[in-house]
Amino acid sequence: MADKPPSCCDGKTSPKVKSCCAKPEEAPPPSNAKYICPMCPGVESDKPGPCPMCGMALERNPAWKGNDADSCCGEGEDESRDLLKRFGVGVLLCIPLLVLSMGENLPTVKQIPPQWSGLLQLLLSTPVVFWSGLPLLQRGWRSFATLHLNMFSLILPGVLAAWGYSLAVVLLPGLIPHAFKHGGGPGVYFESAAVITVLVLLGQVLEARARKATGAALEELMALVPKKVWRVVDGVDEEVELGRVLVGDSLRIKPASRIPVDGVVLDGSSFVDESMLTGEPMPVSKSKGLTVTAGTMNSDGSFVMRADRVGAETVLSRIVDTVAKAQRSRAPVQRLADRVAEWFVPAVVLIAAWTFMLWWEFGPEPSLAYAIINAVAVLIIACPCALGLATPMALTVGIGRGAQLGILIKDAAALERLEKVDTLMLDKTGTLTQGKPTLSLMHPLPGQNAKDMLMMAAALETSSEHPLAKAIVQAAKERQLRLPEVSEFVSVPGSGVAGRVQGHEVAVGQIALMELAKVPVPAELMDKVQRLQVHGNTVVFIAVDGRLSGLFAIADKLKDTSAEAMKGLHALGLHLVMTTGDNAVTAQRVADELGVDEVHAALKPEEKLVHVYQAREAGRLVAVAGDGINDAPALAAAHVGIAMGTGTDVAIQSADITLLKGDLRGIEQSIALSRATMKIIRQNLWFAFIYNGLGIPIAAGVLYPVCGWLLNPMIASAAMSLSSVSVILNSLRLRRFKVK
Repeated sequence: MADKPPSCCDGKTSPKVKSCCAKPEEAPPPSNAKYICPMCPGVESDKPGPCPMCGMALERNPAWKGNDADSCCGEGEDESRDLLKRFGVGVLLCIPLLVLSMGENLPTVKQIPPQWSGLLQLLLSTPVVFWSGLPLLQRGWRSFATLHLNMFSLILPGVLAAWGYSLAVVLLPGLIPHAFKHGGGPGVYFESAAVITVLVLLGQVLEARARKATGAALEELMALVPKKVWRVVDGVDEEVELGRVLVGDSLRIKPASRIPVDGVVLDGSSFVDESMLTGEPMPVSKSKGLTVTAGTMNSDGSFVMRADRVGAETVLSRIVDTVAKAQRSRAPVQRLADRVAEWFVPAVVLIAAWTFMLWWEFGPEPSLAYAIINAVAVLIIACPCALGLATPMALTVGIGRGAQLGILIKDAAALERLEKVDTLMLDKTGTLTQGKPTLSLMHPLPGQNAKDMLMMAAALETSSEHPLAKAIVQAAKERQLRLPEVSEFVSVPGSGVAGRVQGHEVAVGQIALMELAKVPVPAELMDKVQRLQVHGNTVVFIAVDGRLSGLFAIADKLKDTSAEAMKGLHALGLHLVMTTGDNAVTAQRVADELGVDEVHAALKPEEKLVHVYQAREAGRLVAVAGDGINDAPALAAAHVGIAMGTGTDVAIQSADITLLKGDLRGIEQSIALSRATMKIIRQNLWFAFIYNGLGIPIAAGVLYPVCGWLLNPMIASAAMSLSSVSVILNSLRLRRFKVK
């Protein structure tokens, strides 16, 4: 019944795992910047605009705690709307441009002199390139200025080369070399520059909308709190904005309304639907003194509550913050794409230059025109947007889907590690069992008083957070016992508690604590203990002034879903290990009932940690699931720590993944989601690598000597956009993920 982290390592830590003695590290606070880059963690701004790293448009931060009053005043204009507007204008201008450039057999077009046709194409293409494509050009220029090369680094020279060459043909035809002239005069490629711009814009619009769709889980969570609330001041109700609510305010919760903040019921009663946190469909009765949580739904009753946690401090806000931060984190697999991107853009520029020189030197007439067009095609088709989207898009969708399922994933690396986990270590109390044990038997020794025994034990256990301790305290409350003050309180991790109560030295805990306190336990009493344990009871002893006073039998029922969850986890190929502080008899009985593969009982927190170390040293990838303070060291040391959302704050802070519903089936869902997400990422990366591996040589003209086939820059641009769209659509499949 430990309630404090152990001090077991004496400063000695394993280089492979976190120290069991170290205080669990808290995640850095989420950014409160108004705009963030959806693809580059750490990039943030108070104003909209492009990311200086990747060129993507900065987006509104879901975790931003500010006033949205300025969102309609121009500064916060939706980037996707702006891109859509530019795309629409570009399409309208490209239609007549394509007719002029490619409709040579149309009677009307044939009557237009080439010089006038060129001027018309110049007039139509210029606004497309320099207004519709302005965001693309700005991002390309910034990428060169900051030396953060990206897809826009390739679009900028490609589009400007095609447009600039065509401008020279129209305005200064006499300066065009003879090598450019073919069929009576040099050709122009305004339509290539304009159509490439429009196709890239189309890809940007689709990406912006897709990224917005991936935030649906966060939007759904944020929509669970009302924007206005009824505050009670001097007995009068007044409607105020949620942002004006302060800690300590009294709020009236009306029928069929959402609870706006975390707090305690002061007056009245009702039933509250807490399914968004617990997954339980049945509403929970709430009356004076009971806690309520922001985002939960009140039924047809009405009550007044006190606001205890508001704004960023509510459970719901913390969930939103965690999901937002996780969606912006990077998995180790992203390093592969990052390393490729570092050399990819410079390599493509060199390949384009090499293509230009070879075609100019050895290509057919007009060789210089062929050289420019093929070099532009290489630059366009090699845009690494599909590669850049492959990992973050899938991770963002996967983590968002997890939030919808009640699986809170703290970072992308944890999601990636979870896929490879082969061993799952589970605590018993609160993880496999309901975590709400009840006192089933009090057995005072002859000459001892059961009421006094319970009073002293409950007084000590009030300072402990262990579920078994709570069972004893609850039993005392039910009997309306008045608990005395406790002094010299000591917690012995994994064994029990001790202290001074009403002038007596009292110790409450397992047999290990009795041995430590040198309190003898009669052999005939141990027979009774074993019988109780065989029937699933956990036995807690109490000693007063060095003499055994009696024992308590505490029963904790299995969760209804535990057996189903164990079958599902076995089906995923996991080796299941129970590590519990409970006695071996009770633990083995539970393990046999659930089909657990391996049992380690009567463990102290540091001993649980040893089992994690041993499994890791044996080459196993270990996940640990628990809910108590004594589980925190093991959760932190595992490859992946999984905390029950119904557990203690320390356990949740130490874990990589939190199951908000406290349901073990969430572990099966988590692992299945991890595997599905990593499968999508590999598919995306494979597609991106194959696309660029095949596309660049074709654009360079390797098929020309064989079949005379060349890749038009417009086709290259369409292919580039389609590659990005395919990666996005593949990632969005995770929105429909469910365990089969």
